[in-house]
Amino acid sequence: MANQGVIVRRLESIENFGSMDILCTDKTGTLTEGIVRLDAAKDSQGQLSDVVSRYAYLNAHFQTGLPNPLDEAILAGGGPELGSFSKLDEIPYDFTRKRLSVVVQETRAAQTVSPRLITKGALENVLSVCTGVAENQQIQPVDETRNTQIHQLYTQWSELGFRVLGIAIKEVARQPVYSSSDEVDMTFVGFLLFFDPPKVGVQQTLEQLKQLGVRLKIITGDNKLVARHVAQAIGLDEIGMLTGAELDDLRDEALWHAAEQTDIFAEIDPNQKERIILALKKNGHVVGYMGDGINDAPSLHAADVGISVANAVDVAKEAADLVLLKQDLSVLRQGILLGRKTFANTLKYVFMATSANFGNMFSMAVASLFLPFLPMLPKQILLINFLTDLPEMAIASDHVDTIMVDRPRRWDIAFIRRFMLVFGSLSSIFDLLTFGFLLWAMQADQVLFHTGWFVESVLSAAIVVFALRTRLPFMRSKPSRAMLAMTLLVAGITLVLPYTPLAELLGFAPLPLTYLLSIFGIIALYFLSAELAKRWFYSRFANQ
Repeated sequence: MANQGVIVRRLESIENFGSMDILCTDKTGTLTEGIVRLDAAKDSQGQLSDVVSRYAYLNAHFQTGLPNPLDEAILAGGGPELGSFSKLDEIPYDFTRKRLSVVVQETRAAQTVSPRLITKGALENVLSVCTGVAENQQIQPVDETRNTQIHQLYTQWSELGFRVLGIAIKEVARQPVYSSSDEVDMTFVGFLLFFDPPKVGVQQTLEQLKQLGVRLKIITGDNKLVARHVAQAIGLDEIGMLTGAELDDLRDEALWHAAEQTDIFAEIDPNQKERIILALKKNGHVVGYMGDGINDAPSLHAADVGISVANAVDVAKEAADLVLLKQDLSVLRQGILLGRKTFANTLKYVFMATSANFGNMFSMAVASLFLPFLPMLPKQILLINFLTDLPEMAIASDHVDTIMVDRPRRWDIAFIRRFMLVFGSLSSIFDLLTFGFLLWAMQADQVLFHTGWFVESVLSAAIVVFALRTRLPFMRSKPSRAMLAMTLLVAGITLVLPYTPLAELLGFAPLPLTYLLSIFGIIALYFLSAELAKRWFYSRFANQ
């Protein structure tokens, strides 16, 4: 999987990766290019403004929080000479206020300039602390008309896919410390418009995920208009949308229902992400979450499959079960397929091991009731277990039928138990047939009985794997080369061993040709019966 760009940090996550039917992800970098650019800085009337650009640059330059693509985009556009500006304080960003402020002092030789508080953040949260609007170098009150005009511009740009932030300023008195209580009676000066285009080919990848039975849900902090625009641009069938404010009004029981009917969650904070994931899990889904930030760590823990990327922060990668070497859904699709193949091969091994062990145990118990000697010596039992495990170990490299990876699958203990009882019993029937042939038809002594059962037991277990490894007719499903080679090797060792000097040490003796031909006939009949039983079994329990 690492060769395909997926690093598995926790092996047990493979099961959930193959069973995942819902993937929750942010849009930035996953559905979009992830290269955010500042498209424009505009004043309150929607005109390009160098003044707004300068305030945005000062805010982004002097803030000391975690790096983020929005500030990087602002700084990439350049700004004023900073020699005359100094930072006095900072009011950090938080998910309640959704804004960040810095206090800067400009030094001018001719006059004293008061410190200025510059605030940048989500438009609604910035407007909520503003009482004035800068218009034509004058400050006007935020009345209903101006408020409507600002929101009309915001809606217009958001519907075009722009992420819009607000900028506000305020002159403040010089003081030792500033806090969020100083963010009042501010003046709104303008907008910042950011754009992050959808990735090329993401629509095709989403369709492929849908075909694999994986439903995508977008969880983003962006406003609902931007989220809807991106969803439409990538061809996502929008079933419903829920905002963070609406989510807060829902009790957990109501959210269980709403989460099922919603594909886009907008204006969401990190705590709400975790609630969404837990609600989906409550509905019986296996949920994957893709995140790369510090605030994604709780959600990565809460998800059944936590997925991060190579350039994520360390906390996110530590919390994740899987790390993608590239932040791309196409890489994730490959990982899902590989995870399902691994899970399918694991199921094959479980099916083989449980049915073989059950059959051998039952055969041994029945044989011990009427045999005058031990059905098999301890060293012979250990040798059988060793040899029969070798082809089954090669199942890890086996090819997987398309039907086993076309949709999410889960552990089904009842199905495994049925498989064990049906095919374990079938194995016992042919063991007992072998016993009868050796004891009554051939009048075999103890050593020849042990040898005959050893050969039949190992060869039948190795060969029947080719029938039971697939739901299809065995001729239509090609096994891996490693599995085929290991089976031939084990078969060769089993047939040769009774004729080597080790035979006496292990309690074996050379088998006459009539014994071998009869055992081959029993094995062929067993293989044919297993193939027919398999078709009946899957037609009866095809829902798995």
